[in-house]
Amino acid sequence: MADNCTPSFKAADLVIQLTSAPKPIVDLPTFGTVFTDHMLTIEWSAAEGWQAPLIKPFGNLSFHPACSSLHYGIQLFEGLKAYRGDDNRLRLFRPMLNMIRMSKSAKRACLPAFDELELLECIRRLVEIDHAWTPHSDSAGLYIRPTFISTESTLGMKKPTRALLYVIMCPVGPYFNTEAEALSLWADPKYTRAWKGGTGDCKMGGNYGCSFFAQYEAGDYGCQQVLWLYGDDHQITEAGTMNIFLHWINEDGEEELATPPLDGIILPGVTRQSVLELTKKWGEFKVTERYLTMSQLCSALKQQRVKELFGSGTSWIICPIGRIVYQGESFLIPAQDKNSQLTSRIAKELTDIQYGRTPSDWTFLV
Repeated sequence: MADNCTPSFKAADLVIQLTSAPKPIVDLPTFGTVFTDHMLTIEWSAAEGWQAPLIKPFGNLSFHPACSSLHYGIQLFEGLKAYRGDDNRLRLFRPMLNMIRMSKSAKRACLPAFDELELLECIRRLVEIDHAWTPHSDSAGLYIRPTFISTESTLGMKKPTRALLYVIMCPVGPYFNTEAEALSLWADPKYTRAWKGGTGDCKMGGNYGCSFFAQYEAGDYGCQQVLWLYGDDHQITEAGTMNIFLHWINEDGEEELATPPLDGIILPGVTRQSVLELTKKWGEFKVTERYLTMSQLCSALKQQRVKELFGSGTSWIICPIGRIVYQGESFLIPAQDKNSQLTSRIAKELTDIQYGRTPSDWTFLV
């Protein structure tokens, strides 16, 4: 929530300007290439505080050439989806977790505080207005991208005195354009996604921009994504832009689902948290947040103790991992029978909630 020194904008003050030229709706374009008719913008300045939220026709933004978000990376974003259920109702999946994470990222970036509930209501209104863009499909959704940037127009390292919070949306299908059943990952410690004391636990653009070079190098090894490692012991942290889970028989002979802990270098994913809560509720095996190293994983693979490895995230939900290239060796990840895979079971339970087939307080009706 916004602190007492920074009164937040209010959804009740929302101004709506509808487009006079709606675009033809494209149901399932390439991820992130076609956008809906409207966008939400909310301006802030140190002198005047938050202005009234505005929903207006989608269009370009204009910035001063010295804008500090361009020069110093003072910016952040979020990602969530609206899903169209069999009942034709639209649902957001645990959106308050995204609002809270965005608020935390804003504090780290020295951007102004805001009321998470007020922003969520503004987003709900935007989704409501452009509801027709949400695909009629149980493998697609309407991707929502809240973005928060400094619009400070002077060069110099200082806390912003002007900022813009805006939200754009696009219909999306699967994120990865591949027919492969599972992703392949390249693990090399020479590149690091995040480090202790940094901003790896915030959703900032700099965390992603610095990853492209490594991702394209992964392609030279026949891999689609990077398995990010950290430290001298090659700790496993994230898989591409996803949190990672290992389903295995651990060193003590216990069946376990493990994922790296939130220690400042791991993004606290909404799907990650949901997988942990869901599987703990089952009570069928040990579920832990613990450090995992490549040495442990390689030993477990050689001893045939690994059941499955998968990534989780908003764009892909649950993504099986089938191969890791590490130190010149290619490690194949086993998978159980397709009908009994843990990945398939988790994915089904989560999507049943997201599309309204299973009633849950994790969904927020639009």
